[in-house]
Amino acid sequence: MQEVKTLDLLISKINTGDPVLIYFSSQTCSVCNILKPKIESIVHKEFPKMEILEVKADLYKQIASHFTVFSIPSILVFFDKKEFKRYGRNISIDLFVEEIKRVYKLFYMD
Repeated sequence: MQEVKTLDLLISKINTGDPVLIYFSSQTCSVCNILKPKIESIVHKEFPKMEILEVKADLYKQIASHFTVFSIPSILVFFDKKEFKRYGRNISIDLFVEEIKRVYKLFYMD
């Protein structure tokens, strides 16, 4: 998971059109620290073409506010330069996989 520190870099990653997952967390969020490796593992296994980026919302507030993220953990998923789905706080791993898989298949699976 690559940590992003500038809004310009984040926007340029989204503008590639490739699938992007942005994981908003903070240094003091225990839920974020527990959820992060689970999300990372699932994405690498189920969605190998998806790039995973992390933003520490407490350190980079301007990035979080640009994407209207005001609670953590939050996950934003982009396909084809557009925000597809947003998950916040209580995130169901099963629901996350099911919803992302549906769209991912349209782009990358036979």
